[in-house]
Amino acid sequence: MPLPLGRAGPRGAMHALRRLGRLARRLRGWVDVCRRRDTHSSAEEQLETKTETKLQKKICQVVLSHFEKQYSKELGEVWNSISQVLSTPQCWQYAVLLNKFNFSSEVENDLRLKGYRLIFPETSSCFRQSLKCYISSSPGRFPAQKHRAGLLHCNEYDHLRSRWLKQTLESFIPESLMSLITVSQLDGRQIGNLQPEGFDKVLVDAPCSNDRSWLFCSNTQQATLRLAQRKALSAIQIQLLRSAIKALRPGGSLVYSTCTLSKAENGDVVTHILDSCSNVCPVDMSALASSASQEFTLASGVQQHELLVLPERGKAWGPMYVAKLKKM
Repeated sequence: MPLPLGRAGPRGAMHALRRLGRLARRLRGWVDVCRRRDTHSSAEEQLETKTETKLQKKICQVVLSHFEKQYSKELGEVWNSISQVLSTPQCWQYAVLLNKFNFSSEVENDLRLKGYRLIFPETSSCFRQSLKCYISSSPGRFPAQKHRAGLLHCNEYDHLRSRWLKQTLESFIPESLMSLITVSQLDGRQIGNLQPEGFDKVLVDAPCSNDRSWLFCSNTQQATLRLAQRKALSAIQIQLLRSAIKALRPGGSLVYSTCTLSKAENGDVVTHILDSCSNVCPVDMSALASSASQEFTLASGVQQHELLVLPERGKAWGPMYVAKLKKM
């Protein structure tokens, strides 16, 4: 069985099955994972009011100044348009991943009536037909579904994130299948030694700068501390990847993902792993890039084993970085 790995150490341990439906959600982009639409209009109005309040949050100038210096150097002129999108939540777009465990044609038909469309055509060979993710060109969220209780097994070090994960899993996975999910609250950097070659697939959903949330940090002191600690993230990410490689069986696949534009936390981390670990090799994702290029703006100049989604108006997804490796 696959083991998704996530946060570690003081910033959280690697965790299992964090935010199912992460594909759309991480296009950051936050996904509203749909099970059934039983939300009434009053709830929709409350959601809209909540959303409007969130959109009024002020940009943290300390973080913005830091980003301006780093990303204008790393990304060049494209950073100007990206910063405009990141600074304007009103233009952010959202996606809906249909719950394959409790499929509802009513929800799917409602999405189509609202102008949503599949990210990838049903004829695409890149994804299984069971993965149906709908998006819309217009900004705005699909009403979130209420929490539904159930059992939980996962690995998430951070208490708050563990609670979010618990609610997501309980809302998404049928109770009859929850027994298949294993629970642990370990430092993700330990899992490779504890369960060597125990898994066919590993997702390292790594702690990262998270450009969108950091940009709207309301506490200047906290923002300054985060930026000061930013350099330490790449070391944690490398340790998480090394643990993930140990946890993989030979022939297994590894996906590394972040929601930052930072080269130091993305390409540099993966390059370090490829240069220092002789038992892993890059996996070509050019076919996926070709399919995704219709809906997402992808950065140029990246390697064939990686994708970097850049936010722009009309395609306000990301930042999202994904790299795929294979253990030999």
